Amino acid sequence: MKPFISEAMKQLLVILFYSHLVMSIERIPLVRVKPMIQRQPREADELEELWQDHQPDILTRKYLHCFPGYILNSAGPTFEKLYDYKNAQYFGVVSIGTPPQNFTVVFDTGSSNFWIPSAYCVSTACDKGLHRKFKSFLSESYQYEGSHFTLKYGTGELHGVIGRDTLKIGNLSIIDQVFAESVIESRAFIPAHFDGVLGLGYPSIAVAGAVPVFDSLTSQNLVEEPMFSFHLKSGNSDDGGELLIGGIDHSLYKGSIHWIPVIEKGYWKIKMDSVNIQGRNLLCANGCQAIVDSGTSLIIGPIAQITKLHEAIEATPLNNETYILDCRRLSSIPSITFTIGSKDYTLTAKQFVRKERIGDATVCISGFQSMDLTNHREDLMQKAEVQG
Repeated sequence: MKPFISEAMKQLLVILFYSHLVMSIERIPLVRVKPMIQRQPREADELEELWQDHQPDILTRKYLHCFPGYILNSAGPTFEKLYDYKNAQYFGVVSIGTPPQNFTVVFDTGSSNFWIPSAYCVSTACDKGLHRKFKSFLSESYQYEGSHFTLKYGTGELHGVIGRDTLKIGNLSIIDQVFAESVIESRAFIPAHFDGVLGLGYPSIAVAGAVPVFDSLTSQNLVEEPMFSFHLKSGNSDDGGELLIGGIDHSLYKGSIHWIPVIEKGYWKIKMDSVNIQGRNLLCANGCQAIVDSGTSLIIGPIAQITKLHEAIEATPLNNETYILDCRRLSSIPSITFTIGSKDYTLTAKQFVRKERIGDATVCISGFQSMDLTNHREDLMQKAEVQG
């Protein structure tokens, strides 16, 4: 006799199975992180200084100085919650060592190295409790590799040593993960609301031959699928969203995913068809290449094209790279459409303009920025999360 299973029992089994899957996904709760450096400009002309000081490591430093120019031409997914600082910095918590030491890191698809400050860091960026520092002498599983690293940035350099230790991301533990401990850091890291950077790029752009974290996850069979995805949130909430490792949460979207081929396995480089403003194909007319970078809050492109874009939306230059707009006319600023893989993605002014409070005034800053790419063979645009 075949066992009888009623429809009600089937539904109950489905619910129990789904509950098991949900329970197997570790969700790290968000905590409101207040700025470690609270700075109120006293004069309106301090805007340029504030803008420079609060820039993340964007294209000029990341792509032109860190890496060679030729690069430019287990069950279920793990959920890593992200913090959101002013819709500009998204970061989450990982732990390293035995016993574990916690650090906030930017999950950065625009680089491949994982680094955190060392307890022996002597720079101002590591001083006065601004950032957590890794105490290797307290970890039972730490191994010193005996090699050094240097990451070069436009405004300085990051120097340190290479080590190995147990890294935990969500409920996933990586054994002997190679990582860098910074001993000397540029002042550019002082205002950062994160301790370090966890690169999610390809191995070919990793400094000192380090194995990227995601490659370690796959080689140690810690993920069911070799996949990660981001769910980024904006607004006034502290909830920045999630990094999903090993899969996709299909409940977070409607319809189907639009997959875009990666054309070069270094950065996450894709082909973009065009950029249109009010139906006019002003930029990337013959197609161009773009880098998808989760570690940058701006959209960056060649000087000539970004200048043309800003002229079309009537933005005023603050300096050679940064433009501002009249906050009173945001509703009349035209939308900008990116066509990728024959599919249109449209950003409204509310999404690509950032409002900053400077003293008693509110300033609207364009989310587009230019970079000199004259030393490179092709047009390149870098797309990042930009939301108002």
